[in-house]
Amino acid sequence: MDRAVLPGTDCGGKLRGENVALSVVLVSFNTRDLTLRCLRHLYSLGLHPQMEVWVVDNGSSDNSASAVREAFPEVSLLSNDRNLGFARAANMALQRCAGRYALLLNTDCFPEPGAVEELLRAMEDRPRVGIAAGSLLHGDGRLQNSFGSAPSLWTELLPKGIVEVLCPSRFPSKRRPPMGPKEVESVVGAFLMAKRRAWEHVGLLDEGYFLFLEETDWCVRMRKAGWSVLHVPQARAVHLQGQSAAGQKAPARIEFYRSRYRFFSLHRGAWATRLLKAGLILKILWNWTWSGLLSRIPWPAARAWRDRHWVDRKLLSWHLRGCPEGWGLKQG
Repeated sequence: MDRAVLPGTDCGGKLRGENVALSVVLVSFNTRDLTLRCLRHLYSLGLHPQMEVWVVDNGSSDNSASAVREAFPEVSLLSNDRNLGFARAANMALQRCAGRYALLLNTDCFPEPGAVEELLRAMEDRPRVGIAAGSLLHGDGRLQNSFGSAPSLWTELLPKGIVEVLCPSRFPSKRRPPMGPKEVESVVGAFLMAKRRAWEHVGLLDEGYFLFLEETDWCVRMRKAGWSVLHVPQARAVHLQGQSAAGQKAPARIEFYRSRYRFFSLHRGAWATRLLKAGLILKILWNWTWSGLLSRIPWPAARAWRDRHWVDRKLLSWHLRGCPEGWGLKQG
């Protein structure tokens, strides 16, 4: 596939004047090696004459900020003294960047050659697209979930596989990937491009989300304001998934549930939020019971079930204590 010329560049790939077509934003938290690997990969794609790169370090304790500063002095680096969450950190760069488009890229995500250009081309061809995102792949090439319907009681209380199989038109998924760009309700934010005119109209990411669902909320707000959200299957990226929250299973799960409740409170109403919470508590109780029983069986999977049982117990305890703010991934 021929390499596309990014908007705002001449045929040699140089920016016209000070015009920046694309700002790439990475948020890092204790992922030094991955962050450096991601930056090396990004610059190897041949995009660097026509883009700026921002890294926002969220108070990492592994010297991520100093490593980025030393290895990539051309990167615009913002260093926080504590973990402010993804949305707040990303907004710090979005408020300062110069690009007409911003690419939010997870540090564990590696776009294939031509993937960034595919997203840009799709957005340039469709003026009302506010957000576009590509296909996320496992390292072996299997598709990950990259798009779908916005969360509802159907998707959160019933097994997603069932609703996706029974109602594929209402609940699209990777089971039936589109052949070309397709408007969707929501996309996964690991490899997501946003248009400046859209975020200036709708607003930045909601900083009430610490981690998880901030991009889903953004997609819903974009669509409510008249912008569309696009999945571009030809724009592919390998996504290693969940590296920032690795080793923090229970706090990460608590943060995910907190984000779900915030999303429902903002977009589905008080009654739906109460029904969601009641239904999820019952599901957690069921999972806790079964994981406890399976963890006592002397078989190779017992340790994994013990880990699940411990996480289920922490989730149940968090709910029974009224979902306190001090639990989860937040620091203070």
